[in-house]
Amino acid sequence: MSHSPVQLSATSSTASGGEHLGDRLLRAARGEVLDRPPVWMMRQAGRYMAAYRELQSKYTFKQRCEIPELAIEISLQPFRAFAPDGVILFSDILTPLEGMGIPFELVEHQGPIIDPPIRSQAQIERIRLLEPEESLPFIKTILSTLRREVQGKATLLGFVGSPWTLACYAVEGRSSKDYAHIKSLAFTQPQLLHQLLSKLADSIARYVIYQIEGGAQVVQLFDTWAGQLSPADYECWALPYQKQIVDQVKARYPQVPLILYINGSAALLERVGKAGIDVFSLDWMSDMAEARARLGSLAVQGNLDPMVLLGSPEFIRRRTLEVIQKAGSRGHIMNLGHGIHPSTPEANVHHFFETVRQSAELLKAL
Repeated sequence: MSHSPVQLSATSSTASGGEHLGDRLLRAARGEVLDRPPVWMMRQAGRYMAAYRELQSKYTFKQRCEIPELAIEISLQPFRAFAPDGVILFSDILTPLEGMGIPFELVEHQGPIIDPPIRSQAQIERIRLLEPEESLPFIKTILSTLRREVQGKATLLGFVGSPWTLACYAVEGRSSKDYAHIKSLAFTQPQLLHQLLSKLADSIARYVIYQIEGGAQVVQLFDTWAGQLSPADYECWALPYQKQIVDQVKARYPQVPLILYINGSAALLERVGKAGIDVFSLDWMSDMAEARARLGSLAVQGNLDPMVLLGSPEFIRRRTLEVIQKAGSRGHIMNLGHGIHPSTPEANVHHFFETVRQSAELLKAL
């Protein structure tokens, strides 16, 4: 598959009714007051788009993530269709694991499989420090090309998995509902799990830096399963390793905003800022206004329930504007509270983006 430069349509470049401010997301991440929030969607490149499903039928998920021409095309599909303020690298949080000596499979409709799972001292000792230039050269190719293709009309986001969530997959061997194996390891052999988490954190910090050097202007850390921890266990098993990553990245690139996402984060909101992040990405299970009060000065991202996008245009508009109004004009990035559902109609996605772009005028009219 050959890749040719993307020609942006007039609709894409002027969808906001004026100049498309490519730095809008950066400014919100830095806590600035804006006339309307920037907007993008988690999993905005993917199965809800017909153009993506066409590629899905021809290539494996790993190919779609690791062949630059494919990943670039997939990353740009929603940019061409909806003109979001953020374009995110199409990849997977497990992508760097093989470079650390943890092989895995990505099975369509099943998720990741790590066999054998990581549960012994010997296995942890064999985990290597990631050398991104050696094991992930395609990532820099994808990011640098995306940065050129976007032409300053949107902010380029990279992303990584955080240590607790990566360890969940590595220790469980696959997705889990109760996290029995990793919690058993935490509560019976804590030093073993701390070793694993620290090794993961050092490698992921390198990976974040590599993405920034490849062209990422913002990087989101997904610690999706940290919400499965009690507040005390979050402070033991997730927070220190989030901070380990943030400290190493900020020592090199203090100006690059870092976003943290945790699903099921309601019990943790007073704690997440201790990681040193710039923006907290909120799931839909907390009230935006209440969460902002609990998060203090942190910028915030979110937090529309993804299922709202299955509703009528009027319903989507009303619920979207409610989130924006509750978030206020300072340091807010509009997004969903989780990834977009695959059954979402593209027309509804378009209506969501248009509502956010017109939100200043729509809110004045209320």
